[in-house]
Amino acid sequence: MNDLSSAWPIRQHRLPYEAKLDARGIGQIDLVVMHCTELPDMAMAREYGERVLYPAGTGNSGHYYIDRDGSVECYVGPEFVAHHTRGYNPRAIGIELVNTGRYPDWYHSGRQRMDEPYTEDQIRAVSALLVQLQATLPNLRWIAGHEDLDTAEVEASDDPSCRVRRKRDPGPLFPWSRILTETGLTRLLPEATA
Repeated sequence: MNDLSSAWPIRQHRLPYEAKLDARGIGQIDLVVMHCTELPDMAMAREYGERVLYPAGTGNSGHYYIDRDGSVECYVGPEFVAHHTRGYNPRAIGIELVNTGRYPDWYHSGRQRMDEPYTEDQIRAVSALLVQLQATLPNLRWIAGHEDLDTAEVEASDDPSCRVRRKRDPGPLFPWSRILTETGLTRLLPEATA
């Protein structure tokens, strides 16, 4: 599928706790946040997404997950607020790309490179999904990387005197200019949020 105007297939694979998440009107959504799973595969991403971490019986996940072959799964519908980016969840859709990132020791000072390339199938799926979302979410106009919006640092797991970025996704190999050109969305950067 090369034509971005064609509907990209989305498999509905909703998380068991989806109905416990806060509901919202689609008019609230004006932002997409791009993530990578920092996990080896879709099965582990699902396992992490199903983990209950909050008293309300919910956990952390994006809305849409894109595997290396370009297949897309919806874990949480846009009508619900998913927990994926601190401070931005009520207005945002989270899209997760399967990618190892810094896995398995995310905060080790020597493992901070994000060097797994995204596949062409993933990038085509991202663009197609974003075009589809723009057709159904009337106020969607912004896109950001998780690393753009969450700039907190934490102690390195191998050296408490060293600090590393908490979030680095989607990382330096994400093709921002291509995605912006193909979708017409505008990148929301920290200075624009002040």
